[in-house]
Amino acid sequence: MDNLELKKIANEVRKGIVTGVHAAKAGHPGGSLSCADIMTYLYFEEMNIDPKNPNKEDRDRFVLSKGHVAPALYATLANRGYFPVEELTTLRKLGSHLQGHPCMQHTPGVDMSSGSLGQGISVATGMALSAKLSNDDYRVYTLLGDGEIAEGQVWEAAMFAGFKKLDNLVVIVDNNGLQIDGRIEDVCDPNPIPDKFKAFNFHVIEIDGHDFDQIRAAFKEAKETKGMPTAIIAKTTKGKGVSFMEDQAGWHGKAPNDEQYAQAMADLEKVGEAICQK
Repeated sequence: MDNLELKKIANEVRKGIVTGVHAAKAGHPGGSLSCADIMTYLYFEEMNIDPKNPNKEDRDRFVLSKGHVAPALYATLANRGYFPVEELTTLRKLGSHLQGHPCMQHTPGVDMSSGSLGQGISVATGMALSAKLSNDDYRVYTLLGDGEIAEGQVWEAAMFAGFKKLDNLVVIVDNNGLQIDGRIEDVCDPNPIPDKFKAFNFHVIEIDGHDFDQIRAAFKEAKETKGMPTAIIAKTTKGKGVSFMEDQAGWHGKAPNDEQYAQAMADLEKVGEAICQK
């Protein structure tokens, strides 16, 4: 799939994020929008998956460690064909399988329930170890927030993954620079993030998380790296694609009202038109 097609899909994923959060009148749009390009590449290009057989044994696994950005995962899964896009408007509603955080028991394509920050990378590390012990060749991917990595459990898992040389594990950090309380450097500065993962014996790649050439190259490099896990530090913009949400911590966990929803969708329509003209 070429970059133009990936950009179009990522824009549809962003529309799905905004639509779901607006319909729920609750949710986390900012960090969902920032990781939409990474999520699109994972599910449409990188991972060995089959929407018609979500539980096939040899599938690659994905763990959304920052589980509050479930709208990004749901919009990606819907656009990939795991369930109808129309169901995104049921987000967080009673009886819907699209709850505020991912639930592996009810949502097709969700490999792990998540939401308690810091735990996802531990589960992903366990999945990667299991593959090694069973001589299976599936790969495991996990997405973390840059605010989330203040959790100590993240580094326990990283230490273990590096020690066990889990080269089938890829950790992606959505480095948008913001968390619920503001700039990461003002809350509990995790920088320099690359050096920390290097210290735990990870192969580290730094990219622009909105550039599909760089995203593609990073995952190719990760696949070719042997004897150590990979950490991809993706520099992104929180609220990407929606003018009034971009780089604003206030949109970490707030739903747009009707007027803001109309503006957000208009912004994304313009993005889509610009992509089509290329």
